Amino acid sequence: VNGLKLDQYFCQDELSLIVYQPLKLTGLIKDLNISAIVSGGGKKSQAEAIRHGISRALESLDQKLRPVLKSKGWLTRDARKKERKKPGLKKARRAPQWSKR
Repeated sequence: VNGLKLDQYFCQDELSLIVYQPLKLTGLIKDLNISAIVSGGGKKSQAEAIRHGISRALESLDQKLRPVLKSKGWLTRDARKKERKKPGLKKARRAPQWSKR
């Protein structure tokens, strides 16, 4: 990941396990050598993005794996984005302090 080994990039074992999930499920963990470049978000989001990319690659490699990966939800992109700041507010939803009297 980004030129480093997986264990060096993700210090927590939990994050490494997230990346390995599609490979373990399909039984291709020993057969493939994967390199990934990821940026933005936190470490957990990056691990989930890599898992999503690996799942998409496995699906394109073998269409029979699609139902298995789809049932786990690893082929679905997380479409959440940062909400924009609105005029008159301090942040996206945070309004300035208001005094009744």
